[in-house]
Amino acid sequence: MLFNEVRAMRLSPLLEPSSVAVLGASTTPSVGGDIVETLKRFGYEGGIYPVNPKYETLLDLPCYPSLIDLPAAPDVVAFCIGPKRIPENFRLLPDIGAKAAVIFGGGYAEEGDAGRKIQEEIVDICKTGGIALCGPNCMGVLNPTFGSATYLQIAREPAALAGNVGLISQSGSVCISLLSDVRRFGFSAVVSSGNEAVVNAADYLDFMIDHEATKVIAMFTETIAAPERYVAALDRAADKGKPVIVLKVGKAERSRAAITSHTGGLAGDTKVFSEVLRAHRAIEVDDLDEFVEMIAACQGSPWPTGNRLGVITSSGGMAELILDRASTVGLQLPPLPKEDMAEATRVIGAVSGDGNPLDAWGNGNFAVNTPHALKVVRECAANDAVVLCYDNDDNAPLGYIKTLMARAKFLSESADASDKPHYQMTMRPGLRIEEQIPLLRNAGVPTLFGVQQGLQAIDRLSRWSCWDPAARAPLQNVDQQAIADLDLPNRNTVNEYDSKRLMKQLGLTVTQERIVETCNDALAAAAEIGFPIVLKAVSDDIPHKSELGLVKVGLSDADAVTQAWNDLTDALAKQEAPAKILVQEMVSEGIEVFAGVSHSPDFGHTLAFGMGGIEIEVNPDFALRVLPLRKGDAEAMIGEIRNAARFGSVRGAAPADTKSLAAALYALSDLIGSAGSAIQEIDLNPIKLLPEGRGCIVVDALIVPRQ
Repeated sequence: MLFNEVRAMRLSPLLEPSSVAVLGASTTPSVGGDIVETLKRFGYEGGIYPVNPKYETLLDLPCYPSLIDLPAAPDVVAFCIGPKRIPENFRLLPDIGAKAAVIFGGGYAEEGDAGRKIQEEIVDICKTGGIALCGPNCMGVLNPTFGSATYLQIAREPAALAGNVGLISQSGSVCISLLSDVRRFGFSAVVSSGNEAVVNAADYLDFMIDHEATKVIAMFTETIAAPERYVAALDRAADKGKPVIVLKVGKAERSRAAITSHTGGLAGDTKVFSEVLRAHRAIEVDDLDEFVEMIAACQGSPWPTGNRLGVITSSGGMAELILDRASTVGLQLPPLPKEDMAEATRVIGAVSGDGNPLDAWGNGNFAVNTPHALKVVRECAANDAVVLCYDNDDNAPLGYIKTLMARAKFLSESADASDKPHYQMTMRPGLRIEEQIPLLRNAGVPTLFGVQQGLQAIDRLSRWSCWDPAARAPLQNVDQQAIADLDLPNRNTVNEYDSKRLMKQLGLTVTQERIVETCNDALAAAAEIGFPIVLKAVSDDIPHKSELGLVKVGLSDADAVTQAWNDLTDALAKQEAPAKILVQEMVSEGIEVFAGVSHSPDFGHTLAFGMGGIEIEVNPDFALRVLPLRKGDAEAMIGEIRNAARFGSVRGAAPADTKSLAAALYALSDLIGSAGSAIQEIDLNPIKLLPEGRGCIVVDALIVPRQ
């Protein structure tokens, strides 16, 4: 069997095995004994084959001396033995008809040449034998909904584990962390994938998408072994309506052999990966708290169809804090309309602020005010979701548990009477009333811990639910002859002059400029273009000119041009590269911005836009998108950088011509759509953004062909 066929194989023998062999099972406390015990506690209906020559029976099951003595071919073999004994036993798997395997411990590719050699042999056996391997260096596989386990820890309460979350983690400790608390959600299947020597995250993701019991997929990711398949799986999950929540670690930028353009330096792997997730509708989180709260938010039914929240509290100070936090995550808390405010105060009494969050303390009659506030907020047309926020805890020395249970009952009844999602949220993480959680979980009401984490989770879920993958038609057909004329395969870089000729073909405005051979030619060109002018060297072998003294700006008369010519030719004499000299108009006005394209070896081309000039190096402020751009992407990029306010009417000045800038960004996207396979990077820096109606001008440009 070919390796790509192994990758495409169905993973049922690994995740839903009909039989499990446990090599190294023991009656003493051990991984092998725990797996057998867990399978029995699950009521696993398939064959369980303990393998250990020391025993005739183990936990009331026949125990076999070796893998070749098994009564039938096992679907999966769990290797609960040390690395040195793995190869001799792993070689037996094709002969006994095993379809899958799990190797738990470390000591393989992550630990030097000796371990790498063992792992390589294991991989070769899997390739030829069509064996789906989980690991090595992993916790294994747990499937509570199917009742199977080849997992490193014993399941003390199997029934409590089951739920709708498919967890795929390259970290075993993250599996331990998430499986330690199953009060708010449980798991349909859990994979600790480890080294991913054969089966990788994209394979497991594909399985979870088709797994009927899985409604939400959570991924803790260190590396992506198969980027194209991973991205395709993200699209398939979105099409099936299954949110994929991703926590990516190891965000240090991967070193690159050469980065020629500024854009290539900015668009590092971490930023690109985040944009890939956004473009393909995955939900990225930044830490474990966000990871867990995002999973918890997905337990609600229904999911939000908008990001307008109606929040109920019992404190004015709490309401103000929620307003502050909501503004940082982008959620809307629309004020209660007049008629709804009147209905709220009719029963509750005086209400502070504009009614959202709705402080339902009022006259202090909790039993009346809370259900009435819930009714007002859920029936308000301005809200897409309802949140009841308050704090207490099992260990609190004050208050009555019956009061807190009544609140949970009011909330569950409100959710039952409404088609809008409802949530209970605490002000800070770690506080909970244990008895409330199952009541609310059964009612489809998630309990979220912490205002920041809770609001952020609701916001992300609402954005996922409302996602619009609107495509757009290209603005124009890119002239293929203009691209061919650049002879990209035979150039290391394309100099500024030639790069701008292509930008002009795309419809972008570029500076007036002339290539000249003598000082007299430069003087004539300057007179024709009009002073002041810029004198530059242009060469495919000198992508960055300023630091070499090869750019002279602000030349306002003939004497200045003559002096600059002499200085420039002297500087060029020190370079071992052929070059020409360019006379260019000097564009003094306008806001300096940049636009650029870079290519990730894993995820393809991305477009960056931001503040240009030296700002790109000393204070980067930019937005990033995976290409091709979708409808509205360019406008969104322009609006989301920190300095976007500079494009508006500042102190009475005319607003900038952002419409022409958006057209330029779309044109770059269309260029990559036509010639992307030939282009590694594009750098337009600076672009001078002029006042509305006057467009934007590309002042400098660089194209780096793909080698």
